[in-house]
Amino acid sequence: MAREQVVFWQAQAPAKPAFGAPCNGCGLCCLAEPCPMGMLISRRRKGTCAALRWDDAALQYRCGVLQDAGRVASDAPAWRRGLGRLRLALARRWIAAGAGCDAHLRAEPAE
Repeated sequence: MAREQVVFWQAQAPAKPAFGAPCNGCGLCCLAEPCPMGMLISRRRKGTCAALRWDDAALQYRCGVLQDAGRVASDAPAWRRGLGRLRLALARRWIAAGAGCDAHLRAEPAE
Protein backbone atom coordinates (compact mmCIF):
# COMPACT_ATOMS: atom_id res chain seq x y z
CA MET A 1 0.00 0.00 0.00
CA ALA A 2 1.40 3.39 -1.00
CA ARG A 3 1.99 5.94 1.72
CA GLU A 4 0.49 9.37 1.11
CA GLN A 5 2.24 12.50 2.25
CA VAL A 6 1.37 16.15 1.77
CA VAL A 7 4.21 18.58 1.06
CA PHE A 8 4.00 22.27 0.30
CA TRP A 9 5.76 22.86 -3.01
CA GLN A 10 6.60 26.21 -4.63
CA ALA A 11 4.09 26.89 -7.42
CA GLN A 12 6.96 27.95 -9.74
CA ALA A 13 8.99 24.78 -9.11
CA PRO A 14 9.65 22.64 -12.16
CA ALA A 15 7.68 19.42 -12.52
CA LYS A 16 9.30 16.30 -11.08
CA PRO A 17 11.46 14.66 -13.74
CA ALA A 18 11.02 11.01 -14.66
CA PHE A 19 12.98 8.49 -12.60
CA GLY A 20 16.57 8.45 -13.90
CA ALA A 21 16.24 11.76 -15.77
CA PRO A 22 18.61 14.60 -14.81
CA CYS A 23 17.68 16.54 -11.68
CA ASN A 24 15.91 19.79 -12.48
CA GLY A 25 15.70 21.22 -8.97
CA CYS A 26 12.04 20.32 -8.39
CA GLY A 27 12.87 19.61 -4.72
CA LEU A 28 10.17 17.02 -4.22
CA CYS A 29 12.58 14.40 -2.85
CA CYS A 30 13.92 16.79 -0.17
CA LEU A 31 10.45 18.05 0.66
CA ALA A 32 9.38 14.46 1.33
CA GLU A 33 12.35 13.44 3.49
CA PRO A 34 15.97 14.36 4.14
CA CYS A 35 18.87 12.38 2.65
CA PRO A 36 21.45 10.99 5.11
CA MET A 37 23.32 14.33 5.14
CA GLY A 38 20.03 16.17 5.56
CA MET A 39 19.23 13.95 8.55
CA LEU A 40 22.40 15.18 10.24
CA ILE A 41 21.61 18.81 9.42
CA SER A 42 17.86 18.61 10.11
CA ARG A 43 18.22 16.35 13.14
CA ARG A 44 15.21 14.38 11.91
CA ARG A 45 14.49 11.38 9.72
CA LYS A 46 11.09 12.41 8.35
CA GLY A 47 9.60 15.54 6.86
CA THR A 48 11.16 18.32 4.83
CA CYS A 49 14.93 18.68 4.98
CA ALA A 50 15.99 21.79 6.89
CA ALA A 51 18.82 22.34 4.39
CA LEU A 52 16.47 22.70 1.41
CA ARG A 53 16.54 26.19 -0.11
CA TRP A 54 14.34 27.86 -2.73
CA ASP A 55 16.27 29.87 -5.32
CA ASP A 56 14.04 32.75 -6.49
CA ALA A 57 16.34 33.65 -9.38
CA ALA A 58 16.59 30.12 -10.80
CA LEU A 59 13.05 29.05 -9.79
CA GLN A 60 14.50 25.82 -8.42
CA TYR A 61 15.14 24.17 -5.10
CA ARG A 62 18.78 23.79 -4.07
CA CYS A 63 20.59 21.76 -1.45
CA GLY A 64 21.72 24.21 1.20
CA VAL A 65 24.57 21.89 2.19
CA LEU A 66 26.03 22.28 -1.27
CA GLN A 67 25.08 25.94 -1.75
CA ASP A 68 26.01 27.42 1.62
CA ALA A 69 27.38 24.74 3.90
CA GLY A 70 28.54 27.20 6.55
CA ARG A 71 25.20 28.91 7.07
CA VAL A 72 23.16 25.69 7.07
CA ALA A 73 25.27 24.17 9.80
CA SER A 74 26.05 27.35 11.72
CA ASP A 75 24.30 26.06 14.83
CA ALA A 76 25.78 22.57 14.49
CA PRO A 77 28.62 21.35 16.70
CA ALA A 78 32.13 22.24 15.54
CA TRP A 79 32.96 18.64 14.61
CA ARG A 80 30.05 18.62 12.15
CA ARG A 81 30.97 22.01 10.63
CA GLY A 82 34.59 20.99 10.28
CA LEU A 83 34.06 18.12 7.88
CA GLY A 84 34.77 20.44 4.94
CA ARG A 85 35.38 18.79 1.61
CA LEU A 86 34.50 15.36 2.95
CA ARG A 87 31.07 16.61 3.95
CA LEU A 88 30.48 18.17 0.54
CA ALA A 89 31.58 14.98 -1.22
CA LEU A 90 29.26 12.94 0.99
CA ALA A 91 26.41 15.38 0.37
CA ARG A 92 26.88 15.08 -3.39
CA ARG A 93 26.90 11.30 -3.09
CA TRP A 94 23.88 11.14 -0.76
CA ILE A 95 21.74 13.39 -2.94
CA ALA A 96 22.91 11.48 -6.03
CA ALA A 97 24.25 14.67 -7.64
CA GLY A 98 24.84 13.98 -11.32
CA ALA A 99 23.19 10.54 -11.16
CA GLY A 100 19.67 11.55 -12.14
CA CYS A 101 16.37 11.53 -10.27
CA ASP A 102 16.20 8.67 -7.79
CA ALA A 103 12.89 9.59 -6.16
CA HIS A 104 10.04 7.13 -6.59
CA LEU A 105 7.48 9.83 -5.85
CA ARG A 106 4.36 11.01 -7.61
CA ALA A 107 3.24 14.62 -7.35
CA GLU A 108 -0.44 15.48 -7.48
CA PRO A 109 -2.06 18.89 -6.98
CA ALA A 110 -4.03 19.45 -3.81
CA GLU A 111 -7.77 19.32 -4.17
